[in-house]
Amino acid sequence: MKKKEQLQTAIKASLEAGKVIMQVYDTAFDVEIKDDKSPLTEADKKANDVINSYLIPTEIPIISEENKQTDYAVRKTWETCWVVDPVDGTKEFIKRNGEFTVNIALVTNGKPVLGVIYVPAVKTIYFANVENNEAFKADLDAHDTTIETIVELAKPLKPKKNNSDKVEVVGSRSHMNQDTLDFVESLKADGKEVEIVSKGSSLKFCLVAEGNADVYPRYAPTMEWDTAAGQAICNAVGLQVISKETNKPLAYNKENLLNSYFLVSK
Repeated sequence: MKKKEQLQTAIKASLEAGKVIMQVYDTAFDVEIKDDKSPLTEADKKANDVINSYLIPTEIPIISEENKQTDYAVRKTWETCWVVDPVDGTKEFIKRNGEFTVNIALVTNGKPVLGVIYVPAVKTIYFANVENNEAFKADLDAHDTTIETIVELAKPLKPKKNNSDKVEVVGSRSHMNQDTLDFVESLKADGKEVEIVSKGSSLKFCLVAEGNADVYPRYAPTMEWDTAAGQAICNAVGLQVISKETNKPLAYNKENLLNSYFLVSK
């Protein structure tokens, strides 16, 4: 399967998942609390089933937040795998603020090479092929949109160029902690005027990739499925997603699927 076909498969999976997510969104849904204290809804489960139905036939193994995790002894032999979050931003979903996404990435040798982020509440899709240095955004009229139409509607993403004294920093709606506040203070100490831009879920990566913010410091816990698709989109437009721990790009299919703190910037 070529990258183009793999990307198209991921796009179709994300749109179909978005459709079932919105069917649940428009009902009175129940919320369960998982062992790790994170919320889970019927939308997470249904979207995961839909995505699996598209990705399993590719015969590439899948790491999904809602799948049972394969033992690392097996996973470490995988050269390539899908990394999936069927509903990223379940808290935003429950709050019904629309800022939740479907994240699908293809990872090879620990690096994201393809990424798709779909925002079902507004029918906006972001997708990227890192090897080609191409990332796009398309605003759709319906979840049932053909690949051809998406390609026609797609506009290339371009990060900000200007090095003005004003820095737009992406902050989380739900997790502004001391480390992030310290980062903001360090920018101010350098004489920068700082504006905080808030967004939920993996949309924070998209804000930087499309030039609506300068940097995204994430000094709070995330899992690989929260970041893989966003990292692909950022890497495709020349942005770095650097671990605070290793000073290298975030790596995937690690023994522990928890990410270190990281910074998204030029």
